[in-house]
Amino acid sequence: MALGIRHSLRARLLGLLLLAILLTALAQAFVVYREARAEADSIFDYHMQQMAQALRTGVSMPDLPALDEELTTDKGFDFLVQVWSNDGLSVFQSRAGAALPQRAVLGFSEVRVRNIPYRVFSMQTRSQVIQVAQDMGPRRAMARSLAWRTITPILWMAPLLMLVAWWAVSASLRPVERVRAQVASREADELSSVAEQGLPDEIRPLVHELNLLFDRVRNAFEAQQHFVSDAAHELRSPLAALRLQVQGLQRARDDESRQVALDRLLSGIDRATRLVEQLLMLARQEAGMATGSPPQAVVLSDLVRMGMAEANPLAQLKHIDLGLCDADDSLLLGQPEALRILLRNLLDNAIKYTPEGGQVDVSVRREGSLLMLSVDDSGPGIPDAERSRVFDRFYRIQGAVAGGSGLGLAIVNAIARAHGAQLALAQAASLGGLRVELRFPVHG
Repeated sequence: MALGIRHSLRARLLGLLLLAILLTALAQAFVVYREARAEADSIFDYHMQQMAQALRTGVSMPDLPALDEELTTDKGFDFLVQVWSNDGLSVFQSRAGAALPQRAVLGFSEVRVRNIPYRVFSMQTRSQVIQVAQDMGPRRAMARSLAWRTITPILWMAPLLMLVAWWAVSASLRPVERVRAQVASREADELSSVAEQGLPDEIRPLVHELNLLFDRVRNAFEAQQHFVSDAAHELRSPLAALRLQVQGLQRARDDESRQVALDRLLSGIDRATRLVEQLLMLARQEAGMATGSPPQAVVLSDLVRMGMAEANPLAQLKHIDLGLCDADDSLLLGQPEALRILLRNLLDNAIKYTPEGGQVDVSVRREGSLLMLSVDDSGPGIPDAERSRVFDRFYRIQGAVAGGSGLGLAIVNAIARAHGAQLALAQAASLGGLRVELRFPVHG
């Protein structure tokens, strides 16, 4: 079984930063150490040159008594000075028993005297050869000491920079931890937005999209709750009526009574079926609005033609003249399935409330930046006082001849709002019945 590897952004950032600081500190310490030693060597060479230059005026001390052995062999003194005459006569020697080679290479060179390495600077004047030598052991020790003192601040600063990096990364990721804690502490049904204040620019878009997701899920839950509530409320009466009709069918004593009861039962089943279809249609539409399905470019006039073809059999049964007056081919952005449901409800309502032998006219016209869909019928219309209420769910006009669930125009209103359309009811000027107008924004 493969083991899952946890990918921690905090651990990754800290690891990369600490590794970068460590490698940088080591590289800097190495370079500074080499430079410091080279600089120390340059300083020591400079001192040797200056010492030789101080003796170039000449040293004439052949008649002086020999130096005290204790002084001339003092090992605490790292420099040797030796002066030769041009004839090879030793004029001066700072330490007895440590004679440098008489044949000196002018400038800097390195020699070994009694297995002790020396760096030697030799210069020649008109009468003398001056040699200044330094023991390489103490010289290198002093150079290393100077170099270590130079890189010590770097070695101290590296851990301090690591602590600063640790604090900076932890502080920068604290808002992420706060968001995680907010989400982790929520109940299963808590879908409120996560606070976006104080979040870094890199995290805020992610939290914003998370809040949008919460909004869509909350809308979907609310739509589901509304559907369950509406279905429970509205199905109670039809189911009770069906039960009474079945009981009436059971009590019927002759064929005529049974036929009447059966017709009532079938009519009740049709009404219940229509109500369930409308409820499912409304639930599907609200779910589509809640999940935010991407819109598509739609030719509204093509959808109108298909909707009229579906509604035509019902219109022929009532001998209703169903016609398309205008059919503009402009595009709009929308959801084709939702728009088909909208058209089906508008045409069904118009045909249902139009008396037999009446007329229903549909029109799609372009008006500037809007595309207007209108459905006119020759039915009784809707009184002005009730036009604002017919968009409520399950509202039925008092005294209406045709029965219904009261959901048709509620569905139309929900789809219109989802498409940013303006919905209005008026009196049909030519047919005298109801006129339904929807104005959609035109795409392109």
